Amino acid sequence: MSSSLQSKMPTIAPQKPPLAPPTPPARVVLPQPRGRGFTRGSLIGANFGSALEAIWANRLRSLLTALGIFIGVAAVIAAFTLTQGASAQITGRFSSLGVNTIQVRNGTASTRGAFGAGGTVQSLTLANANAIKQQVAHVSYISPVVSTTEQVVFGSENWNTPVDGVSTDYQTIQDWTMAEGLWFSTNDQTTAKSVAVIGQTVVQNLFTPTGTDPLNKTIRIGNQLFRVIGVLQAKGAGASANVDNIIFTPYTTALDRLKSSPYVDQILVTADDSSTVDQVQQDVTTLLEQRHHILKGQPDDFNTESSAQLLQQAQQVTQTLTFLLVGIASISLTVGGIGIMNIMLVSVTERTHEIGIRMAVGARRMDIRNQFLIEALTLSLVGGIIGMLLGLVVGYVVTNATGLPFVISPTSLLMPFAISAVIGVAFGLYPAVRASRLDPIDALHSE
Repeated sequence: MSSSLQSKMPTIAPQKPPLAPPTPPARVVLPQPRGRGFTRGSLIGANFGSALEAIWANRLRSLLTALGIFIGVAAVIAAFTLTQGASAQITGRFSSLGVNTIQVRNGTASTRGAFGAGGTVQSLTLANANAIKQQVAHVSYISPVVSTTEQVVFGSENWNTPVDGVSTDYQTIQDWTMAEGLWFSTNDQTTAKSVAVIGQTVVQNLFTPTGTDPLNKTIRIGNQLFRVIGVLQAKGAGASANVDNIIFTPYTTALDRLKSSPYVDQILVTADDSSTVDQVQQDVTTLLEQRHHILKGQPDDFNTESSAQLLQQAQQVTQTLTFLLVGIASISLTVGGIGIMNIMLVSVTERTHEIGIRMAVGARRMDIRNQFLIEALTLSLVGGIIGMLLGLVVGYVVTNATGLPFVISPTSLLMPFAISAVIGVAFGLYPAVRASRLDPIDALHSE
């Protein structure tokens, strides 16, 4: 073929091989946690650890924040311990009377509808006591009580002390134990002998300074001489006074030599069984109304109360005092709770960027809320534990100083945790919810 003919033929370009289809990108498989995923317990543990780290990172600020909590908890525990000690002391005092004991006291005078103090009407006599003993069933022990206060002298020592004239049954009614000597006898009571049984406080003030044994020594009570025939075992402080600061004599002697009065101050009656106390109290009331010629509808010139009634009244007083003291101490807890809310709001503001990062990597709003709520709860619980320890120490010191028993009840130990938990949740909820509602984009843009 000639060259001219070849030049006129079209040139065919070589074809490129077809392109291979694009290779899809490799799939990145992230490691999955074993099992069915993170448990609720592990999330709470992580939030708790995060809370401790945040508290430790701001130690001074956290301590100052918890200060209001542990001062408030300490005040509540100290007040509760004090009132519990007072309640235990009062309960012990009235329990010493016996659950079956009924007290009959002189009545209250009334002038134009205005009532005076209890005991302003002198109406009880020895004849009343004898009539109760003879005519009222289910009475096991009975004792008139003649009360006065006298200056007592032995040698160069003197002491002012209550003096009660009582019967031989009084030792059993009040459960007195002899440390030395004997209680006076029925013959001493019948013949009105000038004999005395003294308490430990009287011994310490009259005989201990000179190292003298009080048994069979002669003391002067008022203007009368008495021979000490017995020393009582110490009982300690009672409901309102030191019960060991006392001298007992036969009631016949007290009426004749110390008071010179036909009236007694009260009559103690003990029923033979707890089931008969109400019946005995009713029978005593009916008998005395008949003997005092009190018409139906008129007020009695005497009062009768059982030990159970007196104990209930005393417990109501201590319960009211407990509510009052705890209520006052709770004011500082409220201030402490406001401090926690304030510092948590500051923490949310400071950690906005951190919250945004957590939300960007998959944290839910509930996780953010729980993190800050647990942080507030942890801060409150730490303050509560410190407050409990401080409150128990203060309560111990105060009860020892006032002579009250130191009582630790389960309530004293559980109360700080309950109070702290309530305050932590109540005052930490708003900052926690506020943190969980932050917009992730806005939070990431914050610095």
